[in-house]
Amino acid sequence: MSVLVLAELDAGALSPTTARIVTAAARLGPVDLLVVGPHAAAETAAGIAGIGKVMVSDNNLLADDLVRLLETLATRYHYLVSAASSVGRDAMPRLAAKLDIQPVTDIVAIESPNRFVRPIYAGNALQTLVDPQEKHVLTIRASAFAPTASGNAAPIETLDTPLASAARLMATHRTESDVPDLANARIVVGGGVAVGSAEGFQVIENLGKILGAAIGATRAAVDAGYAPNAWQVGQTGKIIAPDLYIAIGISGALQHLAGIQGARRIVAINTDPDAPIVKLADLALIGDLFEIVPQLIDELEKLGIKS
Repeated sequence: MSVLVLAELDAGALSPTTARIVTAAARLGPVDLLVVGPHAAAETAAGIAGIGKVMVSDNNLLADDLVRLLETLATRYHYLVSAASSVGRDAMPRLAAKLDIQPVTDIVAIESPNRFVRPIYAGNALQTLVDPQEKHVLTIRASAFAPTASGNAAPIETLDTPLASAARLMATHRTESDVPDLANARIVVGGGVAVGSAEGFQVIENLGKILGAAIGATRAAVDAGYAPNAWQVGQTGKIIAPDLYIAIGISGALQHLAGIQGARRIVAINTDPDAPIVKLADLALIGDLFEIVPQLIDELEKLGIKS
């Protein structure tokens, strides 16, 4: 059963998310990869283990042109797969409608070629479903899968994809940061509304710098103006799966917990021993975050760990 994966790009470069999607897709059959972006990204993609072929279109395709290209390629494949990202959520439902297929979205586990697991009810339950269709359109939650290895040398095929869309991209606005990307970070330090202010978040950032961590925030902290929207973690923000998540001043609302289910270890720093995040945590430090976090930073520095 052949699989076509839409590669995920970040500012024209191949995103680490792509290797995670390939891990999942390889369970369904032989994988080809479609890169819509620079040829350099396709060359990087060709090194992902398990890829049979990389197809590249270096035109900057918007959603309608991208869907036309995928529809053209769909005749060769049983599965059309993307990350459950902004691009995937935009393009794949359109593609499914074109193909008259019911898509299966936000998959976190693949049990068989047509049996998938996805979260429902804001991540509070997992639904196992069977997709009986002959062709499948899928989006996969990348954080649920480990990245596949590298070392491949897949052939690259350049596609001729003339632009037909009346829409044009006028501008791209990007937030630059010197901290790791939330979606792929191995360590994330998150702050909640209990931090109290944007200035208070400096404590969170200081700990993050020492640990080489990405910085996260709850929706309440973002809505209060303490942290930028790009830091939001949860059902309406980023879905993360770090090796370590340090939750500081976070009570643990269901919407936030839905975004951190993939975290392998959780450390909670909180004044409330009965907070939901404390009960979920592998380790809890009960006390004032403005006392505990500076002490933690001091101890890390004594161990020679510095930003």
